[in-house]
Amino acid sequence: MARFEYGERIGQTAPLRVGCAAIIFDETGEKVLLTRRADNGDWCLPGGGMESGESAAEACVREVWEETGLTVEVIRLVGIYSSPHRITVYNDGNRFQFMSLSFVAKIRAGTPGVSDEVTAVGYFTRTEMETINMTEPHRLRIEDAFADQAAAFIR
Repeated sequence: MARFEYGERIGQTAPLRVGCAAIIFDETGEKVLLTRRADNGDWCLPGGGMESGESAAEACVREVWEETGLTVEVIRLVGIYSSPHRITVYNDGNRFQFMSLSFVAKIRAGTPGVSDEVTAVGYFTRTEMETINMTEPHRLRIEDAFADQAAAFIR
């Protein structure tokens, strides 16, 4: 199960890792696709760690495919998110400070499905998201996507 630890410059205690996440709106633009994590049951944006030899957009597309079976196209960068005061800790003992890129992506093929990393998928409105257990840093990224700002957020 992934969890967060917080502390003044705690990022100095963990390796840095780049992550990518997709913000996929439904046809109305009012709902966002979320996945339910198999490891902790929280809802989150589809995404994960970038691998050596791939671009950020390629990582985003790969992670969405692995988690949901959807083929997507990256449309635009929403923001770059990093905090030296938070690390992600996994059950296997791995700890990382993430620098995450969030992209608006559009579905090109497929139907949302589950995988070994995801137990459920669904579209949620902003109001519905307020009532579910959700990976906290993803809330800000979703709000930034709804802002539809031309320039990327840097947070």
